Amino acid sequence: MQNRVLVLDNQRQPLMPCHPARARMLLREGKAAVFRRFPFTIIVKERAGGDVQPVRVKCDPGSKTTGMALVAEFARRRPTVAWAAELTHRGETFRGALRQRAACRRSRRNRKTRYRAPRFDNRKRSEGWLPPSLRHRVDTTMTWIGRLRRLAPVSALSQELVRFDMQAMQNPEISGIEHQQGTLAGYEVREYLLEKWGRKCAYCGAKDVPLEIDHIHPKSRGGSDRVSNLTLACHDCNQTKGNRDVGEFLAKRPERLAAILAKAKTPLNDAAAINSTRWALYNRIKATGLPVETGSGGRTKYNRSQQRYPKAHWIDAACVGHSGSAVRLDAGMRPLLMEATGHGERQRARVDKLGFPIAHKRAGKSFRGFRTGDLVRCRKPDLPDFIGRLAIRFRPWFVVSRSDRKIEVHPKDLVVVQKGDGYAYA
Repeated sequence: MQNRVLVLDNQRQPLMPCHPARARMLLREGKAAVFRRFPFTIIVKERAGGDVQPVRVKCDPGSKTTGMALVAEFARRRPTVAWAAELTHRGETFRGALRQRAACRRSRRNRKTRYRAPRFDNRKRSEGWLPPSLRHRVDTTMTWIGRLRRLAPVSALSQELVRFDMQAMQNPEISGIEHQQGTLAGYEVREYLLEKWGRKCAYCGAKDVPLEIDHIHPKSRGGSDRVSNLTLACHDCNQTKGNRDVGEFLAKRPERLAAILAKAKTPLNDAAAINSTRWALYNRIKATGLPVETGSGGRTKYNRSQQRYPKAHWIDAACVGHSGSAVRLDAGMRPLLMEATGHGERQRARVDKLGFPIAHKRAGKSFRGFRTGDLVRCRKPDLPDFIGRLAIRFRPWFVVSRSDRKIEVHPKDLVVVQKGDGYAYA
């Protein structure tokens, strides 16, 4: 099943998303035109305004991928997912580029200046400052929330605010006795361990099998319930280990033992990134003025497991919060896959491994009305329906690439399907 098609009236005001079959009929009869390819949106030519149902944008922020879903909240039936997407961030790219730039600057300063007075004492970061790699996650998520608000009648927002409730894991009474003894008990710890140990048995590496929580240092020998002493094990390994210490159980496998002990006390980097950005994203969402619903990662997993939906980022987004406890979706729905690619780079000098400049890029970003990242269609007779991403050259031969092929085409044989917006779609 495909996503529903987003619809605008002739005043560019959002209407309710429609079924792809109805969108094809409107396009075939000339009553509508394509407004945008990704996400696919049509504009109705002869209609202004109309009745709409409440629509909620739900997001499940992640370190690498953020799930998003548009949920139509009908009055007489269950909320239904009308549109879904998974947004892939490029925070690690930012981190690597900043490290490379810092290394080049250090090398250049050492070569040109024998002594440079420290300046870090004179610098002050503003309140709420985030590193560029983390700020990028917040900015791209807000960019798509803003786009969806322009393309759909959004009336409310939902966010998974707490990926892992660290305080509740250490001291369950912090959230009240209801949370400790209620239906969500244990879901926060289990979800954290699944992410930390890669959803596989720590002892044998088995995947796609039921996993049980195991104490690395047995509780009967004085081990604690802290998450640093917990891991995941399949049923066979858990029974074989019994109440033996992990050092005794893995005495003949020292490499596996060392890996488990090293990972047990290592913080989850992705969870740390989410915990660093969650409140920044929440404050940005709250500033929109729309009602905001929040929920924890444990609640999301509980909603998904109770409704027996498979694991996916966009399904997690649909199951966020109280409104995700009874949401209808087609598990076969294909979400729009979006990957942040950026709008180019400002670096002009190309340097070697020692930091010495070896070449320079041209300052211009466009040529003959085209820019790198544009989605274009080739009009050559021998290349029917060839649509791909454009990479410009400052001469009349451009490169058009798609997943299976890359060709060189003259600009006169190209027509823009959608201007580059910093994202790649699939």
